[in-house]
Amino acid sequence: MRVKEETIDQIRQSLDIVEVVGDYVQLKKQGRNYFACCPFHSEQTPSFSVSPDKQIFHCFGCGMGGNVFTFIMELEGMSFIETVQFLAEKAHIDLGETISNQAGQTKRNKSDRESLYFAFDLISQFYHYLIQNEKFGNLGLTYLLNRGFTKEIIQKFNIGYAVDSWDTLTQFLQKRKIDLALMEKVGVLSKRQFDHKYFDRFRHRIMFPITNHRGKVVSFAGRVLTDEKPKYINTPESDIFHKGNLLFGFHLARQDIKRTNQVILFEGYLDVIKAHQCGVTNCVASMGTSLTETQASLLTRHAETIIICYDSDDAGIEASFRAAAILGKEQHIIKIAKVPNGLDPDDYMTKFGGEKFLSDVIGASQTVMSFKMNYLRRGRDLNDEGDRMRYVEEVIKEIATLTKAVERDHYLRLLSEEFSISLDALKHQQYQIYRQRQRKNQNQNHQKRPPVVFKKLTTLYPAHEMAERRLLAHMMRNDEISEKVQEVIGGSFHIPLHQAIAAHLYAYYLGGNPPDLGAFIHYLKDTELQQKASDIAMMDVNEEVSDQEIDDYMNQIQNYNKIAEVERLASERKKAEQDNDFERATKLLAEMITIKNQLNRR
Repeated sequence: MRVKEETIDQIRQSLDIVEVVGDYVQLKKQGRNYFACCPFHSEQTPSFSVSPDKQIFHCFGCGMGGNVFTFIMELEGMSFIETVQFLAEKAHIDLGETISNQAGQTKRNKSDRESLYFAFDLISQFYHYLIQNEKFGNLGLTYLLNRGFTKEIIQKFNIGYAVDSWDTLTQFLQKRKIDLALMEKVGVLSKRQFDHKYFDRFRHRIMFPITNHRGKVVSFAGRVLTDEKPKYINTPESDIFHKGNLLFGFHLARQDIKRTNQVILFEGYLDVIKAHQCGVTNCVASMGTSLTETQASLLTRHAETIIICYDSDDAGIEASFRAAAILGKEQHIIKIAKVPNGLDPDDYMTKFGGEKFLSDVIGASQTVMSFKMNYLRRGRDLNDEGDRMRYVEEVIKEIATLTKAVERDHYLRLLSEEFSISLDALKHQQYQIYRQRQRKNQNQNHQKRPPVVFKKLTTLYPAHEMAERRLLAHMMRNDEISEKVQEVIGGSFHIPLHQAIAAHLYAYYLGGNPPDLGAFIHYLKDTELQQKASDIAMMDVNEEVSDQEIDDYMNQIQNYNKIAEVERLASERKKAEQDNDFERATKLLAEMITIKNQLNRR
């Protein structure tokens, strides 16, 4: 399957990499470039750079780099064709039959991934059709309306209904020649053991389509209309669905999260849907499971403030603390909101509306430490000395987990003022706990962790290697310089990757292509070459470079072997003198002088 280079160039030139990357990370302008914490590895100091002039990105921490196509392919895990389709849609470019004609395939002959996307979209539309049909979906629609959901919000989230039948969906899929075995594999259908016939797995359930971050349906969750268990049945993980990598409602919330720089994290589907109905649209759900590192990374990449609003029962609060611990690894503002009166967020918004939810629940959210301090009060009589001291000790243990000294000091002062306890005494006890915890962590790390090798953000290169890097940087910007280098030194670069990049540059310009960093990086294809080229392209070099500077770089490269030979001869001469072999030492000196004279004549 191929796409014309002209089409790829049109897509790339129609998009600004800053805008595309900005949908995934919070970019801040510094000088000519934009910086952020890298989405490809965990870091607290931004080393991920995007150049609007060059239309490329590069991380100086992990080395990842490339153009807009590389970014989407690596971050979204898409194939190249999927990336082209995704970016073409973003650029409002109609591919027409550019891809499908070349593939010569129908939908039924696509890969399993494409077949699943097609089938799940079809199933989602079918379930949604049923809930709108009075004959089939009245029970499902009535249930949702009674719970306070409007027809408009049912439409927005494409909510559906699986009728109480054994073969309604099966027959629908069979008539459309969808692979039933594949549908069983992904948990939409089941198979009877005695006659091996397929039947509907979801029956008499409200159907929630789960979409990926591009809005494509990748899974389903079916909720019962009664109190029977299990309340939810989900399709299992598949080639297109990994639950721990997705947040429900993210594709609808992305722009509002970016606008507000804040995201509300719910636990369940209904909380998100009801919030949207009430006008609260910067929200997502972790889908009832413990928050994963991947989900946390997705949240912290897009918002500075994350407000956790799980159910207000003990299980929900404990889950909030676990989520906060994962989110707190990054330098972000993490808060916890508690819904009063033991209500779920969905029930609260149904009863009081979105404005009161924002003012009295989200507006009253607290930092994790403040929330814990209040939570630890439950069931205690703080007028009782024993209860009071036990409470203080527990709070000190929690304060000792904070990494910032200023935060520890702040909460210790609150404790001191409320209970009239010496601040010095509290600090002393907290410090003892803090040091014990540090020693324990250090011992565990020493015993369990392999040695960690940190990659320096600033690398010092040997002179000849730096000359090659600077020369390539100028060659990528100027085809005349590249032509001159090709005539003088050709492929005589000493670093293999540099040699390969130079060879591709010569071929790129020979094909009549103009200097274009983004286009050249796409031309390279090989990931390692793309990353190295983007690293070199991000270098700050003088745009008005002189012929003398280019000649100096080429001389350094050409002379490198002779300089290395002089260093080798000097080492051998020193050893000969130590061995009292003065005849050999004199001969080696003569060779060194000859090579140096050759260098001076250049």
